[in-house]
Amino acid sequence: MAAPQDDMFSLCVDPLKVRQNVEVRFIDNVKGKGIFAKRDIRKGESIFTERPLISAQFLWNALYKYKGESRASCEYCMRSLETAEENAQRLSGKPGLSLPRPELCRVRPDLQQACPQCQVMYCSAECRQAALDQYHRALCLGGSHEDPDHPVNKLQEAWRNVHFPPETSSIMLMAKMVATVKQAQDKGRWQRLFSQFCCRSANEEEELAHKLLGEKFQGQLALLRGLFTTALYDEHLVRWFTPEGFCSLFSLVGTNGQGIGTSSLSQWVHACDALELPDQQREQLDAFIDQLYKDIEKETGDFLNCEGSGLFLLQSSCNHSCVPNGEASFPDNYFLLHLTALSDVRAGEEICISYLDCCQRDRSRHSRHKILRENYLFVCSCSKCTSQADEPDVTSDEEEDGEAEGETEDEMTDV
Repeated sequence: MAAPQDDMFSLCVDPLKVRQNVEVRFIDNVKGKGIFAKRDIRKGESIFTERPLISAQFLWNALYKYKGESRASCEYCMRSLETAEENAQRLSGKPGLSLPRPELCRVRPDLQQACPQCQVMYCSAECRQAALDQYHRALCLGGSHEDPDHPVNKLQEAWRNVHFPPETSSIMLMAKMVATVKQAQDKGRWQRLFSQFCCRSANEEEELAHKLLGEKFQGQLALLRGLFTTALYDEHLVRWFTPEGFCSLFSLVGTNGQGIGTSSLSQWVHACDALELPDQQREQLDAFIDQLYKDIEKETGDFLNCEGSGLFLLQSSCNHSCVPNGEASFPDNYFLLHLTALSDVRAGEEICISYLDCCQRDRSRHSRHKILRENYLFVCSCSKCTSQADEPDVTSDEEEDGEAEGETEDEMTDV
């Protein structure tokens, strides 16, 4: 494809690889854009890599402060700040645990730096400077970083109170969008970039509206908009602070935000898997890792990653399928997204990812459609949904079990 003219796109992806592998096409007014293969791509092959325009750690995730007074990940690139061994010790509940082959851990505590004003942590001087240059000057709380009455802290606390875990996006993505435009010399350039993301809050053709913009959440939205305006108002972005503009921003991060999970331990495990070892050493190392994961599951469950979300220009053009042929992952322990082929893809074929997690994809067609309608404003017509069109509209057992246990939809748990 002809790469977008804005130089920020070139900073986010490898334009040559993108031009060789994929092109973005407009499909229709409902689907919008889509990504299509320009050549045959084999299962397991990397289709493209991409950095986000902005990313943010989930606020509940950050609040846990896994490393003493610091945060779980670099504020800019979301790299885990714990070494693999520190990560394993905390997750397994074994403070004396030692990992074999510690040299495979790529986390460098000696390079980590804090913002001297607000003490936000970064993995390196380069990330601290990149954040400062893009948005942090406008968001730095200075000596007020622990003041509960600071407008930004009040906004974050309000978000946590209306969006309990599991989070799927963050009010801080919106805050960083505003801060980025505030700091930019060419404000129009960044506004054009953000305008490339779909930000509709309703699908008139399908008579669908985002569930979090309905009457039930009007009070919470009004509260968040008021705090957002107090903390971040900028005259160049007046429309983003109106009720309609705020809802559009809210919808933008909800429908385009890509979850990011980083883990120094996972990166260490991948590095161990790649080692060429004699059979006995391989068996010993694999047995150690298997036992470690059992200990972690017993102590802390499945929660392994530093988690957040980001806005990716190219990835956001990928449409959904309940049987995806592409998958996004973050194997390098920072916000670099790898889109990998889950199956062979022929030239001209659309590359689709799943907007549902693995558990949701196993639910009934009726349940999948409910999630996609309410959160992404479309009715899925992928091959799996089409093949199940004659099945009864029944709710999956998992959802019924959740409702029986007292789950509620009065919290913003899907944006």
